[in-house]
Amino acid sequence: MNKYLLLLPAALCGLAFMTEPIRSSTTTPAFTTDTLLNPEEKHFTNIRQLTFGGDNAEAYWSFDNKHLVFQSNNKKWGVQCDQIFLIKDETPAPAEIAPAMMSSGKGRTTCAYFMPGNKSVLFATTEGGGAACPPEPQRRADGKYLWPIYSTFDIVITDLKGKIQKKLTNHPGYDAEATVSPDGKKIVFTSDRSGDLELWTMDINGKNLKQVTKGLGYDGGAFFSPDSKKLVFRASRPTSDSDIAEYKALLKEGLVAPTNMEIYTCNVDGSNLKQVTKLGKANWAPFYHPSGKKIIFSSNHRSKRGYQFNLFMVNEDGSDLEQISFDKVFDAFPMFSPNGKKLVFSSNRNNKGTRDTNIFVVDWKD
Repeated sequence: MNKYLLLLPAALCGLAFMTEPIRSSTTTPAFTTDTLLNPEEKHFTNIRQLTFGGDNAEAYWSFDNKHLVFQSNNKKWGVQCDQIFLIKDETPAPAEIAPAMMSSGKGRTTCAYFMPGNKSVLFATTEGGGAACPPEPQRRADGKYLWPIYSTFDIVITDLKGKIQKKLTNHPGYDAEATVSPDGKKIVFTSDRSGDLELWTMDINGKNLKQVTKGLGYDGGAFFSPDSKKLVFRASRPTSDSDIAEYKALLKEGLVAPTNMEIYTCNVDGSNLKQVTKLGKANWAPFYHPSGKKIIFSSNHRSKRGYQFNLFMVNEDGSDLEQISFDKVFDAFPMFSPNGKKLVFSSNRNNKGTRDTNIFVVDWKD
């Protein structure tokens, strides 16, 4: 599933596979000063902007802290809907020239993550259901914002030139949002194979499938703790009869409403489930701080109109909530580098009044 919480335009698909190396541009330089930071962003320094147009998000580090994989629908790169791209050594991706593409350009892709060894990546693709981009949900009369749960999403592993090495799932339903444990032994992902959107784990080779969560509602966007023993994720938990009925009805249509979610943690086997936030509205895109004791996430709980998302950090027990970013529109998808020195995130800052979402890297200060 596309994890975007804003009404971002769909990306383009059907691009022939590209193997060209990343090239720098003399017309689109990286911003390397702190002029793109807000004065309150005391944990950030030395900001670098790595993309310059389209919707670029879910940028995740390689295990060696050097490279990033991300998804983009930048029309100038010739894609029809979200595809997976590679940024090497924080080399900016010019607006007009696509970086190396990890996906085939067929179908829609989401949620790329490096495999151990940094020579392959896994992500979900609808390519098995056809080369065309799957249709976006039609705008509803009630105006509700919905995510599509494409039943053709399966998780694959490709090399850094985009050649599929292995198909990890082959379930006639939704399998996506996969991430890898820091110790390289496990994969967590979201699947509807039990009849609801739950977290599942499998060994790094795709074997030993186990269901992690069982509560009614959407569980997704999971990441492992630094010691690989716990999971942090976002979840909706409908409780009233009307909310439960709506959730089930939407799920039958292959849809989910992501506007009411909170952050949860649990052990990798699903035990010791705890609700971390009780903030209301949409709290999502969580990731563990390198200490393993705090969680950074995106939230609009302080937004009067709902569209302003900022990064917040909180202790595992829900105490000491701290606002981290102060962009006036949208900040999300934070991920610490494995060595804990950098943070990558997506933001609407510096988009010159457009709806572009770009990738930024900052040096982190505790």
